[in-house]
Amino acid sequence: MQCCGPIIANDRPAMTAEELMRSRYSAFALGETEPALDAAAHLLRSWDLDTRPDHVGFEPGRVWTGLEVVGSERGGALDATGIVHFRASFTEDGSAETLTERSSFRRVDGRWVYVAGIRP
Repeated sequence: MQCCGPIIANDRPAMTAEELMRSRYSAFALGETEPALDAAAHLLRSWDLDTRPDHVGFEPGRVWTGLEVVGSERGGALDATGIVHFRASFTEDGSAETLTERSSFRRVDGRWVYVAGIRP
C-alpha cells in the first residue's frame, strides 16, 4: 500500500499509466475494506469522463490475490497515451480465476486516467 496509498488517497497523481493501473488494481483489491482510502472514489476519479460509469461496485466474495504486468506501450511521464497489459488473479466461490486485460490510458489536464480495457 505504500506505493499506491498516496495515489488512491488523492495525495499525489500517478506519474505513469502503469502506476495508475497498479493503483486501480489496489483499489479493487481493497474494495470497501479500507474506508479511509475510499477506493471507489479513486476508481471514479481516475476514470475518463467519456467512459466512466455512474458508480463502481465491488464483487462480494471476490478476493484479489496478485497482479502481473505483462507489458506496456508508451504511458511514460512524457507521453499522452499509454497501454498496460496485465493479468490479475483472484478467487471467487472457492475457484481461482485470472483476469487478463489491455488497459488504455490517456492524460487529461496533466493527469493519467483509465479509458477502457480490452479483454482477449
